[in-house]
Amino acid sequence: MWDDKGRRYLDLHAGHGAAFLGHANPKIIAAIREVLASGLLAVAASFSTPWREKAAESIGRITPGRWIMYMLNTGTEAVELALKIAIKATGRRKIVAFKGSFHGRTLGSLSVTWNPAYRGVFAANGYPVVFAPYNDPYSIDNYVDDDTAAVIMETVLGEGGVVPAAKEFVQAVRKVTRERGALLIIDDVQAGFGRIGCAWSWICYGVEPDVFTAGKSIGGGVPVSLVMVKHEFNALERSEYGSTHGGNPLASAAVAAAVEVLINDRVPEKASRMGTIFEEELKSKLEGKRLVRDIRVKGLMVGVELRKPPGPALKCLQDNGILALKAGATTVRFLPPYIIEESDVEEAADALAKCIE
Repeated sequence: MWDDKGRRYLDLHAGHGAAFLGHANPKIIAAIREVLASGLLAVAASFSTPWREKAAESIGRITPGRWIMYMLNTGTEAVELALKIAIKATGRRKIVAFKGSFHGRTLGSLSVTWNPAYRGVFAANGYPVVFAPYNDPYSIDNYVDDDTAAVIMETVLGEGGVVPAAKEFVQAVRKVTRERGALLIIDDVQAGFGRIGCAWSWICYGVEPDVFTAGKSIGGGVPVSLVMVKHEFNALERSEYGSTHGGNPLASAAVAAAVEVLINDRVPEKASRMGTIFEEELKSKLEGKRLVRDIRVKGLMVGVELRKPPGPALKCLQDNGILALKAGATTVRFLPPYIIEESDVEEAADALAKCIE
């Protein structure tokens, strides 16, 4: 990226990860131009369009199993709908979420978001929410009971500090939800669509959720989100779901084009390989740095936990031409696009080493 003075920046912020396929990916731009040329931008969700049909077909190519797809606009909307589906399908009201989680900023999604500074006075929505410890496969059984409608989880805590889940933890959550008749919702808005090395993060963990959400990078930067629900749990009536812009031609075309990029450019494999290189480079350049508490990497979700708030380090990175963002209280987070190269990784690691002297 370049600012108004022509200064170059390596963008490892990427709009909170929404630009995972790069800024202005040519295949997505071409798809958007085709829709713009048609003059058809606003179509009610009750009407089918070739673009929406193609988006659904494309998502089906990368999603094992049989699903019903809902198209919305933002990640928080997707989480809201996923919670509604779980409550309707089970007839229950309790939701289990995890400490460190982030699922959005509207009332329902905020209620299952851990940080009290985000929830504030807005979390009370009439549905009981309990927060279980993250990455503890032995305690989850104590939180999920016969009143639980769903457990909602991220396979990698993003806002919570870039904390990857252990495989045994995710599988323990899947096991207990099945035993208690609760749905498992996986929030794949940030970790999904190839970022950690699989088309969807839950594939990497060897589980299948009952519902999952997607967003951010699935439209190559165009606002769009999805809820995918297994057929047997799709209990919503027509009156219980609606979206003015959900599945609009522009977003649908962007999703279909993004899937083509994901498949043809082997995005998950590249993300996995570059994540390994990024981790090795960080460990090499940051070895012995007193301020570094931990380095956590899962594909191209990269976190460097410091021993103090990361604000000064983020400002220093920006001054040195690197855009990054905060996660949790003390973590520098990098969410690079899959097109990142080894020279970019070296540049970022060198800059961070300089900024935490």
